[in-house]
Amino acid sequence: MKTVIYALIKDKTYSWHLTLDVRADMAYWFGEHPNSLKIWVLEPAISFGQALALTVKLNETQKNHKDASDCTPELLLNEIHRQAERLDIPNLRRAGSHQGHLLECDWLQWDGYRRTEEGRAAAQQDELEKLLSVVLGRSLLLEEMNQLMEHHALLKALKHPLLYVQMAYLLGELQLSQGIRSYSKRTFPSLRNKPFYECRRCGADSTHMVMTDCLFCGTSCPYCEQCLTMGRSRFCSILVSVPVDGHTNREVGGKEEEDQDLQPYIEPWGLSDVQAEASYLALTFLKGNEWKSNALRVSSSKPEPFLIWAVTGAGKTEMIFPMIQYMLDRGKRVVIATPRRDVVLELRPRLEKAFAPLPVVTLYGGSEQRWDKGTLTIATTHQLLRFEHAFDLVIIDEIDAFPYHNNPMLEYAARKVCTMGGVTLLLSATPPKRLQRAAERGRLPHVKVAARYHRHPLPVPVLLPTPSLSQQQKRAAIPRNLHEKLNISLKRGAQIFIFVPKIQLIESFVQLLRRIYPDIVIQGTSSKDELRAQMVIDFRNKNIRMLVTTTILERGVTIAKSDVYIMDADAQLFDSASLVQMAGRAGRSAEDPAGLVFFAAKERTREQMEAVRQIKAMNALARKKGYLRSKGEQSP
Repeated sequence: MKTVIYALIKDKTYSWHLTLDVRADMAYWFGEHPNSLKIWVLEPAISFGQALALTVKLNETQKNHKDASDCTPELLLNEIHRQAERLDIPNLRRAGSHQGHLLECDWLQWDGYRRTEEGRAAAQQDELEKLLSVVLGRSLLLEEMNQLMEHHALLKALKHPLLYVQMAYLLGELQLSQGIRSYSKRTFPSLRNKPFYECRRCGADSTHMVMTDCLFCGTSCPYCEQCLTMGRSRFCSILVSVPVDGHTNREVGGKEEEDQDLQPYIEPWGLSDVQAEASYLALTFLKGNEWKSNALRVSSSKPEPFLIWAVTGAGKTEMIFPMIQYMLDRGKRVVIATPRRDVVLELRPRLEKAFAPLPVVTLYGGSEQRWDKGTLTIATTHQLLRFEHAFDLVIIDEIDAFPYHNNPMLEYAARKVCTMGGVTLLLSATPPKRLQRAAERGRLPHVKVAARYHRHPLPVPVLLPTPSLSQQQKRAAIPRNLHEKLNISLKRGAQIFIFVPKIQLIESFVQLLRRIYPDIVIQGTSSKDELRAQMVIDFRNKNIRMLVTTTILERGVTIAKSDVYIMDADAQLFDSASLVQMAGRAGRSAEDPAGLVFFAAKERTREQMEAVRQIKAMNALARKKGYLRSKGEQSP
């Protein structure tokens, strides 16, 4: 993107500025001070990244000149050339074919220009306000800004997009930054300054940068390959952001607000005692953080995290409803971020029903609502990259799941999207080890939900010694103990999940099981199966009795009466969190709370033992807190 820089001379002082459309700057400055300033425009235009770096350097050197009366165009050009050499800007070097020159412009020249057809273009106030309202909380590349304008039928702005963006920038209503910023630091052992890069959109470092020859920069220019699927972020790209923080008037909370009863936010949702207690504690934290942020005016503080550590099948979605309602009642914005598109689509009807008639915006790759604005949003975590300080409550579901877990880009996006003084609510049945340690050591506010809503203990996995799957397939037979357990599951009428570590193992194991059980329907599915969603429906409707699958179904699938068999449970792919999640498919309903879970493996591993330990620990905690039903107590 080509950008113009100019010197603003006013009352014997001067400063350097950059512009995407000089008409906006002329109208802004001459409209305020028609006869008391001059503008020196630098030609030729340079890339946005170079212009931003050059204006920063020129303004730093300008501080040494208290009086602009002795600053001639020649002196200003000399300083431009000097800084251009340092910043490696080819078009402005002394030895370059275009050394650059300054064009003077005063009010009379501007008045003549604005009477021409080209100069008559001006940003309309009503259109500008509409644009700012729809871009609020966003962080978008300039090309995406054009798509946003088109989606919201901002036809005047779409005709002169740079003019509107530049005027909003001059008014201080939005921020302009590079897609990728450059910086230097001393490195060992040479202790020389070395250039480094960081993507402002996704937080990627230099290891994710690709250097290419750039038409705008006239030199080698980096782009970020980590967030390339969201559009090309590069050194000369323009990133437009309008954080909500600067546009939110926070009222100071009083004693009445501090003492407000939270029970009315809990009661309407029909939560179990276990769920209600967890929701109340999270809601108390949310209200306390809000009161502190308002009363003590610390809205510039970092977002506060709170962890809901709930066992699989505890009903985490219902538990977050009170917090969502609390924030919506205060006119705040809420986003629920989940790693997978199918979960976004599953949550949408539930939230639309719960919070009707409030519209729910859903964002995922290919979503038709990509440019819509809403106070309640559900998004895949990747979509958070297009926001900045946009939401007062950020709910991150399944923080331990792929692709969020161990993905610095998505963790960066989740941090960036929360307003200063807001709250990030983390949901997980199996939090990463670092979060578990932080919670247990008192460094992370949290609540443990140790029991499911039906108040029965979690099924504890049984370790089942078996040959590996590859050995079973070579023998064309399954071991006797596995055969016996499967017969028990079939006899009791359970649907059977069979998890395997690799997609390649599915089809051959399905064929083997079909030979052993010719009278029942056995199918296999994986992430590569385009009919996976229909397969799950058929399984839920009991049209399929055994379903062989991978970890793709370790979450988000509830079958009323099911048993779980994890084959090759000693595989390296299966860590303790994955084993707990797969085991969590059993015993989820009140009608069949004691489903069977088997870890079938040739060897006993630390991960298997850790999974069993975690499940037993949650049962012990639930029993200690009185969450579990006493013997003889009837289910509701």
